[in-house]
Amino acid sequence: MGAGIVGCSLADELTARGWTDVTVLEQGPLPAPGGSTSHAPGLVFQTSPSKTLSEFAAYTVRKFGELTVDGLSCFNPVGGLELATTQERWADLHRRAGLAASWGIRAELVDAAHCKELWPLLDTGQVLGGLYTPDDGLARAVLACRAQIERATARGARFLDRHTVTGIERAEGRVTGVVTDRGTFPADHVVSAAGFWGPVIGRMAGVDVPLQPLAHQYARTLPLPELAGVNDPRTEASRPILRFQDRDLYFREHTDRVGIGSYAHRPLPVDPFAVPAYDEATAGGLAMPSSYPFTEEDFAPSWQDCCGLLPALKESAVEEGFNGVFSFTPDGMPLLGESPALRGFWLAEAVWVTHSAGVAKAVAEWMVDGRPTTDIHDCDLTRFEDAQRSPAYVTDRGARQFVEVYDVIHPHQPMDEPRPLRVSPFYARQQELGAVFLEGGGWERPHWYEANAALAADVDVPARDAWSGRYWSPIAAAEARATRERVALYDMTPLRRLEVTGPGALGFLQRMTTNNLRKKPGSVTYTLLLDEAGGIRSDLTVARLAPAHFQVGANSPADLSWLQSHAPDDVHIREITQGTCCVGVWGPLARALVQPLTRDDFSHEAFGYFKARRTHLGHVPVTALRLSYVGELGWELYTSADLGLRLWDTLWEAGRELGVVAAGRSAFNSLRLEKGYRAWGQDMTAEHDPYEAGVGFAVRMDKDDFVGRDALARRGPLTRRLTALLLDDPAAVVLGKEPVYLGGEAARVGSEAVRLGSDAAPAGYVTSAAYGYTLGRCVAYAWLPPLTAGTGVHIEYFGEQVPATVADEPLFDPEMTRIRR
Repeated sequence: MGAGIVGCSLADELTARGWTDVTVLEQGPLPAPGGSTSHAPGLVFQTSPSKTLSEFAAYTVRKFGELTVDGLSCFNPVGGLELATTQERWADLHRRAGLAASWGIRAELVDAAHCKELWPLLDTGQVLGGLYTPDDGLARAVLACRAQIERATARGARFLDRHTVTGIERAEGRVTGVVTDRGTFPADHVVSAAGFWGPVIGRMAGVDVPLQPLAHQYARTLPLPELAGVNDPRTEASRPILRFQDRDLYFREHTDRVGIGSYAHRPLPVDPFAVPAYDEATAGGLAMPSSYPFTEEDFAPSWQDCCGLLPALKESAVEEGFNGVFSFTPDGMPLLGESPALRGFWLAEAVWVTHSAGVAKAVAEWMVDGRPTTDIHDCDLTRFEDAQRSPAYVTDRGARQFVEVYDVIHPHQPMDEPRPLRVSPFYARQQELGAVFLEGGGWERPHWYEANAALAADVDVPARDAWSGRYWSPIAAAEARATRERVALYDMTPLRRLEVTGPGALGFLQRMTTNNLRKKPGSVTYTLLLDEAGGIRSDLTVARLAPAHFQVGANSPADLSWLQSHAPDDVHIREITQGTCCVGVWGPLARALVQPLTRDDFSHEAFGYFKARRTHLGHVPVTALRLSYVGELGWELYTSADLGLRLWDTLWEAGRELGVVAAGRSAFNSLRLEKGYRAWGQDMTAEHDPYEAGVGFAVRMDKDDFVGRDALARRGPLTRRLTALLLDDPAAVVLGKEPVYLGGEAARVGSEAVRLGSDAAPAGYVTSAAYGYTLGRCVAYAWLPPLTAGTGVHIEYFGEQVPATVADEPLFDPEMTRIRR
């Protein structure tokens, strides 16, 4: 549903893969039905902190560049130019240049004089430099719709405009058809590509669509003498798209005029249920439903900024403008996938023209082949927690995403509001200890505790630059040392917990995961969820608490949806995260802390590594799992939320004489990287198989059949590997997503030595990085070709080449003596 750029692209992609019985329903007239596509300025900037979005944009550029209508290309590769007028932005453009390199996008940092050459109207007095991306450009979205309509129609698809959807038919949990004002259309699959009308269609289907439409200002100037005769009217533009992000503005040429888009104004939320239909909108004086009246008072400050950057505008004025409606989600990412609430009902929503063809390709692959070839976990429609789906949350966060579109966002930067939203039972104690909270999944997560500041006084840790020092404290080093030397309490409550029970529970989990779970009750197993192609959907920790009762440590809501969608009738799966909590007790004195609190034997002989036991600590019933993600002796201790505070206090009092500390996520991340423990979604995704990700030990090919087994059996030699790197300089740090280059001394790739110059393409990119306080070096993991230990590489960090060396792993305690004692 919806014949905007996403719907048309999806019809083209589906029919190209053999699904020819495709009907596209549209309420407005074709080829410009009045949604966001019809007014989109068509900017395609490929560089994004999200590898997924960059891949979507790159495919959009390639595809639209190959499409023509009446001899005119559907993509105009004028390039892109991002300006810096502050030192902070100039530094950020260096970071973005690194992101571009990591994702394979051509980009070049240029000085102010070069910016002037690219855009002669610029006053470069305030410009420090720019990031030039020559392969970016302008998508002609309506033309691209026409081209794809023609291609899809030739393969059997039909496009029906002037059909307003009024209902979604369903039976036994599946979609069966679409009801319109001009008849009902039976369907096995329905895709909502309705743009900002997505929540309206979703309500008809009984499917929540967490999307907030907002209006965005766009204006065109009067004709400028400086542009007279510069551009061909058919192509409209010859100079790069210009972004002035320090003032939340962008510019593009419209032949002899300049188009200006502004995010500088107050958020202007739009109720999707109040947006008029096409005929109502045009009858009411609007150009189209998505084009609201221009609010000149909101644009006035931006006009002054425009005239300061482009002095020629001082002699001009805004000839026309509008407030165009488009979609935002709470995290700014698209909503893609099949709804677990209604099988056969798919979303392809909150997608901008920039990513449209790439999204369509991924969704088409998903529908036809069962999986997209691009990792889409951060676009999966199931990714939001229940607490993040309230209308108030969606509205507040959607508006904030609008405000932050051009902000310099730190990778660790938490959202501001609404907070606190989700807190563990230990929250009051954490506040008393001066916890510095960041946020994830709505949870307040302590990253370090000011109560430990005194412990940091004698910790020798290098000073940090302003960027890496943001959302960091040397206190984390003290907490890491306390964990290595004594014992620490970690709040692990945000870890997702599922309960799987029923007569078929064991057989079901055996089929769904890679490791052998056919073990006695009391066992714990690290295992993987794969897709049919052998890609890592998630990693799990499965504790068998009773013959037909399993506790599963999972990652995202998508894990629950995936398991539920495959579960037979004799298996019951429910999430228990909200009603439970967890404390990680880790360190060489962990046993000395917990043993006096229980009558059960917690010795290594009686309670071994990767074992589980139900017991009591003091007055608190707990499920204890002998696990450690920091490389030290210890347990994960679970109890019900109502007893959580009592558990914390019991452990805290028992640990006082042992020097117990509360430790945060910053120390945790450092310690887990020293041990080489992978973080799903960050270090490995469905794009990677277990062997290249370094978790092949969790695969048992000799057990009964499991999802993904056949694909693993067919896999070829390793061409890439998740690789441990140690930075050579003890004071250097990187944060993640930086490009990695082979260089310096001859690097060994497989059995061949290669020597690459500094202008070579990156060999890979960093996934996770943190300073290893025990090792005295920053640890980085990166996807690289197979390299031998000792190989020298360089990581690009804000334009600087930081030397690093490939290392054997685990980097810390390779004999596992500290955990198994």
